[in-house]
Amino acid sequence: MAEPATPPVVSPAAEPSVAALGRALSAEYAAVYAYGVVGGRTKGGLRARATAAFDAHRARRDQLRTLITQRGGTPTEPGPSYGLPFEVRTPSDAVRLAVLVEQRVVTAYLELAADRDPALRRLAALAAQESATRAYGWQPEIGAFPGMPGRDAGPTQAGPPDSEPTGATQTDTTQSGTAQPDAELPDATPSGS
Repeated sequence: MAEPATPPVVSPAAEPSVAALGRALSAEYAAVYAYGVVGGRTKGGLRARATAAFDAHRARRDQLRTLITQRGGTPTEPGPSYGLPFEVRTPSDAVRLAVLVEQRVVTAYLELAADRDPALRRLAALAAQESATRAYGWQPEIGAFPGMPGRDAGPTQAGPPDSEPTGATQTDTTQSGTAQPDAELPDATPSGS
């Protein structure tokens, strides 16, 4: 099992939002790692989509590092690797991982969306919206709430109708048909550290 990520180093004068920024940063680190895996198991249009998501998460990662520094904190470094919730062997597995990653990133931004700083609330809302949109693009289904598992959803397609792994259904899921919420990625738990 992976060890928990180290929280950001915060000076006594740092704002309380630095901890929430640090948790969002940890999720972005894990997302960047996961999209490296997704890209390695896909090709064509799926790989292009994975590359775009990889770049978007790297940009958010860099933005969060800057915000933590500006607010008196020291951003953590990413872990050398992150535990995956399941083995990614096929394009269908890669699509499932991408959906799970985006749902977890949405969840990571929820705390930041409640910050007293309107600029941070806006950042969190935009980041969550982008991740929810990407998750839907990977697997067009409407759950109970973006980033939260649905209660009565049945098995779903592993990707959008035009994706390469058509006809494949999800496996390694809960009875509700959604990815397990306690999976190790991307709640930012590096492994091997």
